[in-house]
Amino acid sequence: MDKVTYLGELEQMLLWAVLRLDDRAYGLAVRDELEATAGRSVARGAVYTTLDRLVRKGYLESWLADADESRAGRPRRYFRITPDGQRALREARAAFESLWTGLEDAVEERSR
Repeated sequence: MDKVTYLGELEQMLLWAVLRLDDRAYGLAVRDELEATAGRSVARGAVYTTLDRLVRKGYLESWLADADESRAGRPRRYFRITPDGQRALREARAAFESLWTGLEDAVEERSR
């Protein structure tokens, strides 16, 4: 049996945000995208900690852009999803869809 990858909710959301932003994905932009698209406000530290963890897991890669004056000479760190990150997202989605299958009526019935 193949090893199944489990992603936490914030990990999934950040991977989706990076995917949406494409070549514009850096820490604060990812945080802003998450808030704009999912309505989820996340502390800056939690975003950077989770992005670093996703890099260590091999789901994201990062690089530093050239420094510029608007950032007081500090380079900006960008992120890109890797093929392993894309696979992990597909597996997470499949797991949720599998769990959801057959429960639509039960959820609808209980919400009445």
